[in-house]
Formats: sequence, structure tokens, C-alpha cells
Amino acid sequence: MGGGAREVAKWRALAVLIPDDALRCDALAAIDRKRGNLDGAVLFSTIAQRRSRDLLRVLVAFELLADFLDCTSERGASAGVANGLQLHRALVEALDPRLPLSDYYRDHPWSDDGGFLEALVQTCRETCVRLPSFDVARPYVARAAELTQVLPLNHEEDAELRDGLLRAWARAHFADTEGLAWFELTGGASAWLTILALLALAADESCDADDARAAYHAYLPWISLAGTLLDSYGDQDADSSDGEHQYVGHYGSSDIAARRIGEVLRRSLSEASSLRRGARHRVLVCAMAAMYLSKDSVREPAWRTQTRSLICTGGPLTRLLVPALRAWRVVNHQQAR
Repeated sequence: MGGGAREVAKWRALAVLIPDDALRCDALAAIDRKRGNLDGAVLFSTIAQRRSRDLLRVLVAFELLADFLDCTSERGASAGVANGLQLHRALVEALDPRLPLSDYYRDHPWSDDGGFLEALVQTCRETCVRLPSFDVARPYVARAAELTQVLPLNHEEDAELRDGLLRAWARAHFADTEGLAWFELTGGASAWLTILALLALAADESCDADDARAAYHAYLPWISLAGTLLDSYGDQDADSSDGEHQYVGHYGSSDIAARRIGEVLRRSLSEASSLRRGARHRVLVCAMAAMYLSKDSVREPAWRTQTRSLICTGGPLTRLLVPALRAWRVVNHQQAR
């Protein structure tokens, strides 16, 4: 069992002990149903020059924290946006040990998690500061973490209100939009890939402020936006039937959406290549694209042509990885989502 698998197994052992049924279900869904996210987070450890146990630990803990909050915030959406915002304070405080811990479940319908959420937060707090260049990356990590507070807005059940909140949020947080639509700005901020990349950089003693700044601007918005759009593309049928927010739905047609996803993916690959050790970042982008484009849902006849085009946009490595990741999905029971 690799280091990442051991970390996941440790957290799963804690998750099964959560007293509250709903929170236990959310924690196990974050581990089992979203296992691809955890494995993807572990891949970010390859950016670092050397292996780091602390890096691996914080990558897994932060990814699980974000996925767990996403699950339980969505379940508790009827409690309102304020509840989601309170829950997601954990993402900010997990990466800044100087901040006091909040009562994350203050407004949530469920609260008895046996200390699971606090254990994730504390593990991140204790581990991130041990990364040798964390102080260099800290300002960019903090900015990216603050932007994750857009996440609960995506779970607002009233579509008109949700879009209004997201539009206002984009205006308030982005002065330079780089020609991106409001939903592209919020989509990029809704993915926490930027944080994972910055933590990986912080594991290197040679990381400087220029490295951190360049990675921040490559991942946010471009690489993170690519992740959000590809995720939404793969889930569009399920989200339609469930009445969930669809980022790709804002484009007006599937053809326009696929074309724009391709443009963002190409820009992401270019941005990744421009970074120090750019080949490693580019491999991550290709692996991310292949993961989303290996879903059974994107192989349906309605999407097959667009999916083939997007796989080609990802380049030779994406084309090579898609069949392998289809097999991974079968073995790990991850075919649908």
C-alpha cells in the first residue's frame, strides 16, 4: 500500500466511527465516491523535487476536507448559504494556524462527527507549516483559500438567487477578469487545485515568490477552471436530472460549451508548460483531463463526438491515459461519476 493509500485508509477508519448517520454518509461518500479526487491530490506530490511525507499528508487531508464539506454542505443546502459559508471557514483555517477555529457546525442540521472535521483541519494546520517554503507560498495559499468561500453559493437551491449571488461575488473578488465570464471566474475559484499546487511548491526549499506567483496565476483561473468545466461536462446529465447547478449550462448549447472547454484546456496546458518544472504540471493537467473524460457518462452517443475532440485537445498523454483510467474506474467502481 502506497503512502497516499495509507493516508486515505487512516481517514476512512475514522469516518466509519462518526456517530451521526448523515455526516458519516457524507464522509464516506467523500472517500469512496470521490476517490478519484483523492488519488488526483496525491499526484500533486510529484511536483515537488523530493518525496515528502508531510506534503502527502496535507494533500490528502485537505482534499478530503474539501470533498467532505462539499458533500455535507450540499446535503444541508436547505439550511441556507450562511450555513455553507460557516462550514467552509474550515478551508481557510486549515491553512492558517494563526486563526482561531470556528464552530463549523453552528448552523448545520447535523453536528456529531466525533471530531472528524476538526481532525482534518488540525492535520492540515500542523503539517502545512512544516513544509520548508510554506512562508513563501503563504500569501498565495491564503488568497486561494479565501476564494473557496464561493463554494457554498453553488449549492443555493434557487437558481435565480444562486446566479445573482455568484455574479455579485465575481464582481467583488475579481478586478481583472481576463475576458472571462462571471461563471467562469466563479468556476475557477470553485476548484481548489491552486491550493494543492502551491502546497506542492512549498515542499521545495528552492521555491521562491516568483514560483508561487506564477503557479497561482496559472492555476487560477486557467487550470482550476479547466477542472471545473470538465467535471461539469461529465456530470451534466446527472446534474440535469437532479436539478443541480451546471457550469457548462451557462454556455447556452453543448457545442459552445465543448468548444470553450477545449479553449480553456489548451490555455491550461500552455500555462502549465510555462512554470518551473512545467512538464510535471503539464502531466497533471493531462491526467486531470483524462480522469474526467474517462467517465461512462461522456461516452454516451450524445456526447461521444465532443468527448473525442476534447481528448484530442488534451494531447497524446491524455489519449494514452483515458483507457487506463477507464480500467481504474471499473476496478474502483467509479464509472458513473
